[in-house]
Amino acid sequence: MSEENGTAVERESMEYDVVIVGAGPAGLAASIRLKQLAEANGSEINVCVLEKGSEVGAHILSGAVVDPIALTELIPDWKEKRAPLKAEVTSDRFYVLGPSGALRLPNFGMPKLMDNHGNYAVSLGNVCRWLAEQAEAMGVEIYPGFACSDLVYREDGSVKGVVAGVMGIGRDGQQKSEFEPGMELHGKYVFIGEGVRGSLAKRLISQFELDKGREPQKFGIGMKELWEVKPENHQMGQVTHTMGWPLGMKTGGGSFMYHLEDNLVSIGFVVHLNYQNPHLYPYMEFQRFKHHPLIASVLEGGRRVAYGARAITEGGLQSVPKLFFPGGCLIGCSAGLVNVPRIKGSHNAMKTGMLAAEAAFDAVQAGREGDELSSYEEAYRQSWVYKDLEQVQNVKPLWSKYGLVGGLALGGLDMHMREKLGFSFFGSVSHGKPDHACTLPADQCKPIEYPRPDGVLSFDRLTNVSFSATNHEEDQPIHLTLADASVPISQNLPKFAEPAQRYCPAGVYEVLYDDNGQNPQFQINAQNCVHCKTCDIKDPAQNINWTVPEGGGGPNYPNM
Repeated sequence: MSEENGTAVERESMEYDVVIVGAGPAGLAASIRLKQLAEANGSEINVCVLEKGSEVGAHILSGAVVDPIALTELIPDWKEKRAPLKAEVTSDRFYVLGPSGALRLPNFGMPKLMDNHGNYAVSLGNVCRWLAEQAEAMGVEIYPGFACSDLVYREDGSVKGVVAGVMGIGRDGQQKSEFEPGMELHGKYVFIGEGVRGSLAKRLISQFELDKGREPQKFGIGMKELWEVKPENHQMGQVTHTMGWPLGMKTGGGSFMYHLEDNLVSIGFVVHLNYQNPHLYPYMEFQRFKHHPLIASVLEGGRRVAYGARAITEGGLQSVPKLFFPGGCLIGCSAGLVNVPRIKGSHNAMKTGMLAAEAAFDAVQAGREGDELSSYEEAYRQSWVYKDLEQVQNVKPLWSKYGLVGGLALGGLDMHMREKLGFSFFGSVSHGKPDHACTLPADQCKPIEYPRPDGVLSFDRLTNVSFSATNHEEDQPIHLTLADASVPISQNLPKFAEPAQRYCPAGVYEVLYDDNGQNPQFQINAQNCVHCKTCDIKDPAQNINWTVPEGGGGPNYPNM
């Protein structure tokens, strides 16, 4: 029995050995590994995976070029099992862009870690759908459309499970006729694999001080479109990354363009969220970027198929929190395991899911539950995931401190030293302030004029959101909550020109005025939300809290 909005709620519960929140690469790999271990040991283990998207893959968005190292460890015969990794990288290109030109960086000067040959350009959503098929065939129970809105604790304070599937609460907070109280899913151990800035992970990191002694986590906002291009413009397996224009020398970020199968090209743009100028409009930076001749020559004559956006963890090794808490652990991007210069995280996510599975399986076999899986973190520190992150740990902070030219040179030097010498003279460079604290007052920054989208290569924000197939039940509590409803107008608007109007890639936040241009009001269009979490990260006052809407709500990415 528990209470919601002062009303007693009674829920049924189900018991599992391991409950996994999130059907991404980490959660699905963990579930498969648990079943593999049970089969090899001649035992049983009950595993369930809960996914807030309408189906597995609906909320998965990534570039993505996948390093298959973890997949090969997990399922060595993935090729025979027809995993959707078809576009092996055949051409790997790096450019620094100017407004109309491009300087190609020589591949031979790149650290070995940056070589993409042997990797695959994929739809990560489709990879997750395939992983889910493998997991279900082994007996894993997967429940899409089940948003995990709360945690359940044992008497000793350890995490016992989650509350999932609450439905039918109106915008006024009252139960509707179709109200469903949801269920409690209890596990001997609970894995949190929600992805970047998940609501449960955020709470657990704070509650158990998992980030104590770590650098603040850093983030970027990644926006992506999927295009079907003309056959003559398509080169399957070609991978292109760029830096520089239109962001300039000080603002961190860059782009990717990956040629998939079937004349599909995924094109994306990342802006590091430690940018200072509150007038910066990341979405519009992406749109004008597509008019660069290098990019436009590929897209011209094609058609946009889908759009989406997602925050990216960029803190790297020094920002990874403690990975375990009483009763469970963080896996994948909930722990912040993206290799920023490689723009890759799915291989690390899968491997940490596998390592967590091995620690939990041993614990369950020993008759334990609800304690700390410290062996998981020990295994992580001995794994190639740790080495992968260690080799690039200074790239992001050096870029932040010295800009594009200085950061690129020093970051490359740091990576070369670590690769060839096993250490770096730079040591471990600090990130400094969290992203939200990097924003300067608007009157200290230059406003930015953006060209109007032409509707051919570039598009207005709301039109693009329609290509994410985003939908939410309208009569439900707004899942973007304000700690203080007055802050956007009383503080953020006069000091920062209310940057939520611009940093959100889905047009969720608006400042509306009356007919006389007076009496500003802050409006939240929660229906538009693509669950990127940028607002939760970048709001200067840290006043916005992203929580889960009803299960199944949000984007429905087809093959992103």
